[in-house]
Amino acid sequence: MAGKSDPTRILILGGGYVGMYTALQLQKKLGRREASVTVVDPQPHMTYQPFLPEAAAGNVEPRHVVAPLRRVLKRCHVVTAAVTEIKHDQKVVTVENPQTGTEQIGYDVLVVALGSVSRLLPIPGLAEEGIGLKTVGEATYLRNHVLGKMDAAANTDDEELRKRLLTFTFVGGGFAGVEALAELEDMARFATRYYQNIKPEDMEWVLVEAAGRVMPEVSEKMGVYVVNALEERGIKVYLNTFLKSVEGGHAVLSDGTEFDTDTLVWNAGVKANPVLKNSDLPLDERGRVKATAHLQVEGLPDVWAAGDCAAVPDLSKTDENPGATCAPSAQHAVRQANQLAKNVLASLRGKPTKEYRHAYAGSVAGMGLYKGVADVYGFKAKGFLAWFMHRSYHVSRMPTFNRKLRIIIDWTLAFLFKREVVSMGQIQNPRAAFERAAES
Repeated sequence: MAGKSDPTRILILGGGYVGMYTALQLQKKLGRREASVTVVDPQPHMTYQPFLPEAAAGNVEPRHVVAPLRRVLKRCHVVTAAVTEIKHDQKVVTVENPQTGTEQIGYDVLVVALGSVSRLLPIPGLAEEGIGLKTVGEATYLRNHVLGKMDAAANTDDEELRKRLLTFTFVGGGFAGVEALAELEDMARFATRYYQNIKPEDMEWVLVEAAGRVMPEVSEKMGVYVVNALEERGIKVYLNTFLKSVEGGHAVLSDGTEFDTDTLVWNAGVKANPVLKNSDLPLDERGRVKATAHLQVEGLPDVWAAGDCAAVPDLSKTDENPGATCAPSAQHAVRQANQLAKNVLASLRGKPTKEYRHAYAGSVAGMGLYKGVADVYGFKAKGFLAWFMHRSYHVSRMPTFNRKLRIIIDWTLAFLFKREVVSMGQIQNPRAAFERAAES
């Protein structure tokens, strides 16, 4: 425990949008003797997830959708490790780095911003066959995977094998699923011009959604437009349908449809980071930390929480639904981080904190190059205008001027020159060539 004259030790768990932006604001406004800030995350960078579909499609350089924590948080101590246990009764957190082992970090004030992970269902074969899209590594892998399957299909005369290789299945019709599918289909369609024996119609792109509509964040009318736009591109959309099995790459849907696929991208929801279960913090039935509208953990005035891992009351909906909590979205994460930093500062200085209140502004989504949908404050747009709104909004939210400029340069170069569609398959198994050399 810090002495009366010692700086308050602030420990931030998670270096995502909430964690990084909270630390960034604190380092700007805290005096050096007032408090010290430590940030813990398994990765040395923050990933701006809304740009992952564009990174996967090659519209943006993957390194440009991440912000290096040590470069941005120059006055903070960054620990590259995974949180394994939280003992608030002792005010200590256990972290682990595979290369350096386990250590314990003490704190006076704790900020929980551990985010979410993919929510997998007990579907036979899913754990073995599925690919997620929540990290820059997964985005890079998916791009190389799709192009690699096209390369393989171009080199075989086996029609059944070709069909399997060129069948790309996406499960989950939310923003992440639709954007990933649309961006990658757009990239693959462009890539077919370089293959003499692969035409766009040879590929089969499939979207499976358990609900009766896609992208619930936009109006129902816009959701119908999205489905129609996808189907016009030859994409098969299965609504009110769920994946029953995908063992051995053989997909079975609830409506009886069966087909073979070598690509299954899973975007069917998220859940709070499971490490929270290994803590003594109060959790709700969905495994999220219970927080007040002031972003304080219930009953614990020196613990704060926000983002996907926190159950924060949605004050814009409490009149119609008293138990409503904020959805796990980038829009809430951006705004909660700002209020969280202000509240932590106010609390340290004995000033009153403020409630987090944000009425949903709407949504924008990209559906490939020059294609998009938008529903913002009742204004609805589609096509090029919506695509431009999507890019403008997200580049404005990208942290640091450095990253904003790099992304704009990527877009400018993509506009002036044809996109690169080469597969860097060696990245998937970088030691393979070395191991073959060792065996020869």
